Amino acid sequence: MRQRIIWITALLTFAALLFFSFLSSWVYYQSSVDDAQSYLRTYANFYDESIGTDAEGAAYFSEMLDGVRVTFLDLDGQVLADSDAGEIEADHSDREEVIEALSSGEGFAVRSSDTLGCKMLYYCRRFDDLLVRLAVYISSFWLIFAQNLPALLCVLLIDLVLCVIGCYFATDYILKPVKQLAQQAQQGEKLECRYSELQPIADVLDERNRKIEKDMARIEHEKEVALQAKQSKDELVANVTHEMNTPLTSIKGFAELLAGDSLTEEQRKRAIAIIRAQSERLSGLISAVLRYSELDDDTGPSYDVDFSTLIRETVKTFEPAMAEKDITLRTDIAEGVKVYSTYDRLLVVFNNLMSNAIRYNKVGGEIAVTLGHRGEYAELIVADTGVGIAEADMSKVFSRFYTVDKSHNGKGGGYGLGLAVVRKLCDRAGWTIELKSELGKGTSFTVVF
Repeated sequence: MRQRIIWITALLTFAALLFFSFLSSWVYYQSSVDDAQSYLRTYANFYDESIGTDAEGAAYFSEMLDGVRVTFLDLDGQVLADSDAGEIEADHSDREEVIEALSSGEGFAVRSSDTLGCKMLYYCRRFDDLLVRLAVYISSFWLIFAQNLPALLCVLLIDLVLCVIGCYFATDYILKPVKQLAQQAQQGEKLECRYSELQPIADVLDERNRKIEKDMARIEHEKEVALQAKQSKDELVANVTHEMNTPLTSIKGFAELLAGDSLTEEQRKRAIAIIRAQSERLSGLISAVLRYSELDDDTGPSYDVDFSTLIRETVKTFEPAMAEKDITLRTDIAEGVKVYSTYDRLLVVFNNLMSNAIRYNKVGGEIAVTLGHRGEYAELIVADTGVGIAEADMSKVFSRFYTVDKSHNGKGGGYGLGLAVVRKLCDRAGWTIELKSELGKGTSFTVVF
């Protein structure tokens, strides 16, 4: 960690110094160009017609101006004379400074001189029938930067030494709050951080501690459940045996009666009807137990389900059952409510809640189905005006084979597995289910997805 801080600090300061060197070189270069433009404009004011426009006049004028290169051109851009010896291109009509001087009276340009082979600043001014061009050598930006490199390298070396020394001793001070956070996290304390830069780390550690606590609570809960399982094993076997024994006894008894010839035709029909009804109940019980067991094998992938459409389509299937008990249905279903699950799982949840609301409702009662949002989560509420649940029994309604109808005679049509299935699906998906009920007034189930 200390090495990383040293290297990052060194690289940042190196980048800053390099940028500053570039910037200062550019500023100095621009300043030199501006200064050169200013004094060349001033030098041009010293030209007088008496100087002449021949080579001797150009050399004389250059000497007056401390060696500034002087070029005389006619108004066609043709060179008349130049203070520098050597071969000079006669036609300068395409030069930038000449074009500007012909159009506006004066012009500037910076470029490498083909004649002298160095960077030059040119200033050209138009007189009555003459163009006078002055030029001076200027250092290029890269030359200025190169001249600064030795000093820059020295500063970088000093900077590296200072970074190593400073960061070495500053690391402990910088990392002290991090170490304090680590100690607090190990002790499971609520993390307190005075530094906003470390707050994300504190939040992550707090979340980790909460997750550990939640996982520990879940493990404890699973242990208790494995134990809410061992204790209920005998009860489960007894309930299943009782649920299956009742229809089997009826089927066997009436089958024996049918085997004899002592029944009247009306009694035979009634016996056959009872056998059929008890057979259907036995088949339904077996199917319910199998469906409950199949939840453990449901590992299909989840996807976004339009819960609003599912409920609108499914609620119609309950109209005959509600009509038998003259139950009124009220719905308040928001548009486009989606839940990340599967169509079948959500269908099971809604079907079981609706079936219970109908089964334990009173004749002429009412059911209210509400689908909307609680914050960022989808929320389903199924409320009825039925028999309600006693407070002592509210903790049992999600148990397997628990029914409000204690007689196990099947008249209500329930097997005591509907709410157990709903709870199992909710626990697996991380949904929450809430129960509110008042004996004799009704029950409300709320699922937050």
